[in-house]
Amino acid sequence: METSRFLSHLEDEFALLRAAVGAGDLATRVPSCPEWTVADLAQHVGYVYLHKAESIRLGVSPKPWPPETVQPGSVALLDEMYATLTGTFEGRAPGDHAATWHEPDQTVGFWIRRMTQETVIHRVDAELALGGDVSPVPGDLAFDGVDEMLKLFMGYGSVVWREDYGTLLDAPDERVVTVATGHHAWSVRATPKGIEVQEAATGFDGDALVSGEPAPLLLWLWNRTGDDAVRLSGDPALLTQFHTLRTAATQ
Repeated sequence: METSRFLSHLEDEFALLRAAVGAGDLATRVPSCPEWTVADLAQHVGYVYLHKAESIRLGVSPKPWPPETVQPGSVALLDEMYATLTGTFEGRAPGDHAATWHEPDQTVGFWIRRMTQETVIHRVDAELALGGDVSPVPGDLAFDGVDEMLKLFMGYGSVVWREDYGTLLDAPDERVVTVATGHHAWSVRATPKGIEVQEAATGFDGDALVSGEPAPLLLWLWNRTGDDAVRLSGDPALLTQFHTLRTAATQ
């Protein structure tokens, strides 16, 4: 997706997040993150924005972190930190250097994409806390989010943050799970060295299949919706393993 498209989506998704946070009680629990209130959610997103802005400005990850004084979560905090983030993006090219956790991509463009996807998931959290309908996720944004979650959080993350998976990868079932949406598919295979994610032919090429439209598939991968949002077929034990692995990837 072009950078301009990411930035347009970021603006739209932030507006939805801001509206949801401002529409309810900040003390309301977030059902998809039950340890958080809406205020906690707003604080988390706000300081994620600030951290990425500083990672770009400084060229290294800011330390110590978080800052000594941390403001409580609110719409005002979101506004302040979002302005800092987008102001940092302005005047910089996507290929300019930025410190990131993804070693192969140390660029501003990485954070533009990542913060757009971060905002999507957390505005869904805020909308779920309101108890009403969740706004649709645009198809191109959802598709990109599926790709990011599988390749970066499951694939890359299972190698560099192996400890987050505990014993799940010690002796995993190494058969392939196919994840498919539209005319695109990925093969996902757990190994003791990490989770291998590759582009795949569409269709049922593994021993289990997860398929669906991009938006519900994205929310399912991030545990923001139930199994009824996608289509599951194939070996139940392999699907159970995939569930535990995606849960570990999204903690």
